Amino acid sequence: MLETEGREWVHKGIITPEQHQRLLALYPSDERVVGLLPLLGSLLVGLSALSLVAANWQGLPEWLRLLLLLGSLSGAYATGEYFLRRGNASLGMGLVGLGLLLFGAGIVLTSQMYQLIGYDASGLLAWALAGTVLTYLYRSRFLFILTACIGGIVQGYSTGQLGGFSYFTAALAIVGLGYYWWRQPDAVLATVLASGLLWQAGLLVSHLNAKITWFFIPAMLIYAVGDWQTDRPAGRALQAPPLVAAFLFTLGLALYGEADTYAGLLRPPFLAYSSALVLVLGLSVAGKYQRGRLSSATDWLLLLPGFYLHGGLALAIATLVVLYAYSGTVLWRGHQENNADRVTLGTVLFILTTMVAYFKLTWAFMDKSLFFLVGGALLLGLSSYLRRKNAQSLSSKLPE
Repeated sequence: MLETEGREWVHKGIITPEQHQRLLALYPSDERVVGLLPLLGSLLVGLSALSLVAANWQGLPEWLRLLLLLGSLSGAYATGEYFLRRGNASLGMGLVGLGLLLFGAGIVLTSQMYQLIGYDASGLLAWALAGTVLTYLYRSRFLFILTACIGGIVQGYSTGQLGGFSYFTAALAIVGLGYYWWRQPDAVLATVLASGLLWQAGLLVSHLNAKITWFFIPAMLIYAVGDWQTDRPAGRALQAPPLVAAFLFTLGLALYGEADTYAGLLRPPFLAYSSALVLVLGLSVAGKYQRGRLSSATDWLLLLPGFYLHGGLALAIATLVVLYAYSGTVLWRGHQENNADRVTLGTVLFILTTMVAYFKLTWAFMDKSLFFLVGGALLLGLSSYLRRKNAQSLSSKLPE
């Protein structure tokens, strides 16, 4: 990416050829790819060893089981620390991650030996806590991702098998990993963190047997946090998973909300839900205003609570209007910012919404060729309008 884009920058005179070479030296692609190999290799070796031991676990004496667990755990951490001190960060961090996985495996196997795993999740909570501590200790993106996955597994086991939501695990993800990301913002970690938090929010809503629309209160709270992040790429990455969830939900409402029985399953108490949503909206808008990003407030179109309308054709049309408005604003913002990725996203959302509208409203009487003609004409007309607006904006800014 840097190599191809860099040539274009050199051609346009933005940077010199020497600066291009210096940038390439700072981010060598081969080293990044090679650096992943020790991480993956360490995990595969660990999984191989675990599968071998697990196949013969019951035939081993108890003292040997404990010795294997302690020896493999201490060995992974010790060798990982050794390679880190020698400057081999990828291999060292891979071995530390392997040690974290072995720690979790040791908890599970020891609990099975003493028949504890079915009754108590404290061991698994210690696993999530250990991952959080190691993330802070080594300042590692790899351990951050691994810990987020561990938290999701622990929460899933707690709610699915033990019948209780682990607020301690949720607090580790929100406070522990969340604070780490806030101080060291990163786009990849933001996506991982938001996805993990959404997973736990979904489990909480399911555990409480609440209306599924309550899920969007914590989801949009995550979105609002992204509005306050000064690092825009990291903040936007944190907001992407909640927006994906909101768009898919609205799309599902357009497809299936016509039946009032389905829409009725989505309606929480209006005053409580709307009050909570408005509070989160206020927090989000305040962050957008503080950071000068008020134009992105159009994202909240997806959160219009249309499910309070009576099911039927009116609800389907209203939801499609919201989807069209949202995809249109994504296109508009992409053209305003000259952001090719956002323009592509808006185009895809626009086409997807048009397909849903066709199958939902006009399948029985509109010919397929006419559908494509109308959809193409809409896109061409919208693109032409946005280009004219951009041209007018640029001409007004040019000095006379």
